[in-house]
Amino acid sequence: MTLHTTYSTTAASVDSSPPDALALAARIQRGELSAAEALEAALNRCDAVNPQINAVIADLRERAAAQLRDVQPLHGAFAGVPFLLKDLGMDLSGVPSSQGNAHLARIAAAQTDNIVQRWERAGLVIFGKTNTPELGLKAITEPVAFGPARNPWHLAHTPGGSSGGSAAAVAAGIVPVAAAADGGGSIRIPAAYCGLFGLKPSRGRVSCAPQADELWEGAVSANVISRSVRDSAAMLDVLAGAEPGDPFIVMPPAHPFEQDVSRSPERLRIALSTASPIGGAVDPAWSQAASDCAQLLQSLGHGVERVDPVGDGMQLARDYLTMYFGQVAAQLQWWRERGVPASAFETDTQALALIGRGLAAGDYALARARWNAPMRALGSLFSRFDLYITPTCAQPPARIGQLAAPAWQQTALRLILQFGLGGVLRRSGMVEQLAFENLHRTPFTQLANLSGVPAMSVPWGLDGSGLPVGVQCVAAWGREDLLLRVAGQLEQARPWAHWRPPVFAA
Repeated sequence: MTLHTTYSTTAASVDSSPPDALALAARIQRGELSAAEALEAALNRCDAVNPQINAVIADLRERAAAQLRDVQPLHGAFAGVPFLLKDLGMDLSGVPSSQGNAHLARIAAAQTDNIVQRWERAGLVIFGKTNTPELGLKAITEPVAFGPARNPWHLAHTPGGSSGGSAAAVAAGIVPVAAAADGGGSIRIPAAYCGLFGLKPSRGRVSCAPQADELWEGAVSANVISRSVRDSAAMLDVLAGAEPGDPFIVMPPAHPFEQDVSRSPERLRIALSTASPIGGAVDPAWSQAASDCAQLLQSLGHGVERVDPVGDGMQLARDYLTMYFGQVAAQLQWWRERGVPASAFETDTQALALIGRGLAAGDYALARARWNAPMRALGSLFSRFDLYITPTCAQPPARIGQLAAPAWQQTALRLILQFGLGGVLRRSGMVEQLAFENLHRTPFTQLANLSGVPAMSVPWGLDGSGLPVGVQCVAAWGREDLLLRVAGQLEQARPWAHWRPPVFAA
């Protein structure tokens, strides 16, 4: 299977790489353009391509303009750089966070989250929020409330999820970097599907304050999706660090993460696995990409050994889904206590919550306790290896609507919900089957979430249909520095900054 490194005829010239966020901040600092001009250019790009990709669903340009009027001069590593928030778990005081839901889009947030405060202190100018599936529950971004986000590489396909709007916005050139978060692959999957770089930090590296101590039992970590490795590294420098009340404190790095990008790693012991951990088929382009990445690293002086998938993939998937169902039930209960009825949510979401409400507390606790198994399995692997490489996904991005429940299942779910037939739903296995079918497309990413280790997706090439392919690299807990060194080495050896999808804002 041949993978291509440039898009070809419909792509823009490879000589016109746009600046990354750090380069744009440097231009603003030197006075080559003002923050207002940078914002105007980003808004023009958004207006030009967003109608095609539906990446940005909340327009905050007036707030951004007010920030430029009222906060002068801007300070920080990204002073003046236009920025987009994911419209989920990244609250701005007085601004609604829709979480992909029309009802929630009418409720203004009461406070600004810690990570958003850190981004603003770094000088970023927030001018919009990006599309996400309802409550961030899917690896596609097709909320009923706002319609599907589309992949700039092929508009008939998804950009992934749940950070799909952010990935589409960066890939289409609206911004060089955008906010993202990852509870089961939601940074890495859309980064891979859109030809971008995405790093999920270690559990606890980035605070969830003040809304939570940990999200999804600690499975969720926030960072960004970017074109350049150094942007993601510098953003992690902005975000990393505990807040009062956090459950534990991750040891800070010995030096800024941004410095690691230009430091080649010492000789690494690399484990490579291209088989699906839950036994499904892996598209040849994606397995070949992981093998080619390992081969390149071997040519750069590292040692590579093929291994079987880590741990019991099917048990991990079942335990992940147990947490997933339970968390959806808890979220809907939380909103119900605040006056938002379950009927305000999509049918799929209500069905997931119904299954979650049917879980016994002991079953949930036992599934959570079993997270120890993949953590120990990875610990054993990392006693022998420094890096674990897999494909990021098992299949290319689905076509828009491809993963939606068939009409008969939607009708059946509505009837079950109408009459409260939770037992029928659980016995039918309908929702669990749909969930497993979706996991078969993206089976590689959940391991890092349950075990809390850092993981990244690196752009690798384009498949025969012109859709991006990505490679996942996983390291031991707290070793973002190692991942960034490897990513910097790969970025230098096999650049991707010149990639252009057919939908791109010049």
